Amino acid sequence: MKIHKDHQRFRQIVKGKIREDLRKFLTRGELLGREGKRIISIPIRGIQTPHFRYGDNNDGGVGSGEGKPGDQVGEGDGPGGTEEGRHITEVEVSLDELADILGEELQLPRIKPRGKQRITSEKDRYSGVRQTGPESLRHFRRTFRRALRRQIIAGTYNPDDPRIVFERRDKMYRSWKTVLKPQSNAVIVYMMDVSGSMGDEQKELVRLEAFWIDAWLRRNYEGIESRYIVHDVRAGEVDRETFYHLREDGGTRISSAFRCAKALLENSYPADEWNIYMFHFSDGDNSSEADSRECCKLLKENLLPQCNMFGYCQVASAYGSGNFINVLHEHLPDEEEMVTSRVNGKDDIYDSIKAFFSKGK
Repeated sequence: MKIHKDHQRFRQIVKGKIREDLRKFLTRGELLGREGKRIISIPIRGIQTPHFRYGDNNDGGVGSGEGKPGDQVGEGDGPGGTEEGRHITEVEVSLDELADILGEELQLPRIKPRGKQRITSEKDRYSGVRQTGPESLRHFRRTFRRALRRQIIAGTYNPDDPRIVFERRDKMYRSWKTVLKPQSNAVIVYMMDVSGSMGDEQKELVRLEAFWIDAWLRRNYEGIESRYIVHDVRAGEVDRETFYHLREDGGTRISSAFRCAKALLENSYPADEWNIYMFHFSDGDNSSEADSRECCKLLKENLLPQCNMFGYCQVASAYGSGNFINVLHEHLPDEEEMVTSRVNGKDDIYDSIKAFFSKGK
């Protein structure tokens, strides 16, 4: 019990440290590479993992007195350092815990699913016992009781030597049945401009923003899918790896991505069964004013009516005009499903995430 309390206290300290530096953690690209099976290793300065310590601090050896033959010595000459080191401890935090911290600090309300229907998934539930089954599912307590009752009835049970011998007929096994579990399903459609004006710096901002978008939405939905669309003057669906690393040098026609997304939703994700989230990342450069107006028409007539939310994130670029966000504000000023944000640098990701999800959509 004492160890459990100490561990819980340590987890609270870790979460406190993450909260203190949340804005910094949101911008740390190395976290994305640390993701395992829904677990992330986070380096945190200034805390130490609880552990047992043995002995005392008066041992001899290199660095604290005369050494002995066989002691390991460091490389290089000169005296050892005299300043205190910066202790860095790597702790494992689940993505759900990170998402909860994100939601608490940004004061994000939990999302209310919009889908009219719910897709069901199959789940095995252990609900009874039976006399056949694998040994791994043997119900020990029931098996013991049956064997004890049998030996008492047969008169072979000896209270002075209470030895219970199981027979095949005594054994009971846990049984299960497959049940249908309703789950709110969601799809995230990521769209990104990969034209020549979107460089590595802009793609890193997109990658960080999309990581936290994904973490928050997965915390709110049981079943979720992600689809990826890239575009220059033409658009096409790609896998996740290609989405973050593809580099083109052509022009930009944003409407091509919106048409591709429209076809994707029509073919695979009916709005009455899916909660639909769409995010478009661009530097705001587009081929023409006419195409920007076409984008607004596609949004108003086809995409926004189907979406829980359409998020447009404009990242700063020295080569982009940055005008598309102004076109959206001018032509679609009262669309509640559309949320826009500007990300000029990594520090803006914190405010961008809050802008997207502060309404609980």
